[in-house]
Amino acid sequence: MPEIADDEPPPLPVLEDHRRAGRAWVALGGSGEVDAYLLADLVDGNAHVEQVSVHPRAARRGVGRALIEHVAGWAAARGMPALTLTTFADVPWNAPYYERCGFRRLAESELTPGLREIRAREATHGLDRWPRVCMRRDLPAVT
Repeated sequence: MPEIADDEPPPLPVLEDHRRAGRAWVALGGSGEVDAYLLADLVDGNAHVEQVSVHPRAARRGVGRALIEHVAGWAAARGMPALTLTTFADVPWNAPYYERCGFRRLAESELTPGLREIRAREATHGLDRWPRVCMRRDLPAVT
């Protein structure tokens, strides 16, 4: 999947929109360099993990998981019932990884209108060349 690996990060205006909306998080390394980032959107009343990127130097250190846990707490504190995402089904650091983070694969009948729209948009960008899934992680209610 070199086309995916070589994909550019989102353009600066997109990153700025997420930052301004309070839905962008960054994990810094010991020298202040960016080790990872996570962008989230709001989809059908849930926090949707739009993008998680971890620099190879920080891989397998729990940095991505820590960002996901942070966003889960952020979403739960705002009364959101779940985190959702779309990802590649068979890539080890995609769906299998997210399953270890508490996500489950959604059946077609469980897809919300917003998730269906995201999947359609992904298909127009050619991402359906490889099997993709929608996933959901239910969040505890915060009282």
